[in-house]
Amino acid sequence: MHKKDCFYLGTIVGKFSFKGELLIKLDTDDPESILQEESVFVEIHKNLIPFFIEKSNLQKNQLLRVKFEEVNTEDEAEELLKADIYLPLSKLPELNEDQFYYHEVIGFKIIDKNFGEIGTLKEVLTQTPQHLFVINHQEKEILAPVNDDFIQKLDKANKTIYLDLPEGLIDLYL
Repeated sequence: MHKKDCFYLGTIVGKFSFKGELLIKLDTDDPESILQEESVFVEIHKNLIPFFIEKSNLQKNQLLRVKFEEVNTEDEAEELLKADIYLPLSKLPELNEDQFYYHEVIGFKIIDKNFGEIGTLKEVLTQTPQHLFVINHQEKEILAPVNDDFIQKLDKANKTIYLDLPEGLIDLYL
């Protein structure tokens, strides 16, 4: 499995017991759905390795306690700390026409209500408290918050996102 065929689910943030159990901080709107999964991919040395789930339960809203098959000791669990967890894109639920997954809109044209065509969406930064569109504009990067109030329209057929960004935001980058 390749990373481009998967979506980020969370990160292993801690050990739970001496029997190899781990805690995964989930990055999902529907943590309950993860309880149905039989396996996940763990990124180890830039490779995605399948791990089968023996048991799992939610500890808190976004914290999953998991016991992987063949991870039976505290030392084995220690080796997986801080590893990212992925699932195949096929596991993502269908969205409404006006909704999108970040991986779907990479390469879309970005048009602002006042500025006009800004450029092409290069990536979406999710490691920040506010997720950000990274827009390529004439070899410069413009960062725009991913915010429902700023997204006017999503045109999947024409691969275009229409924004209404706050006045002066684009000028900060030019």
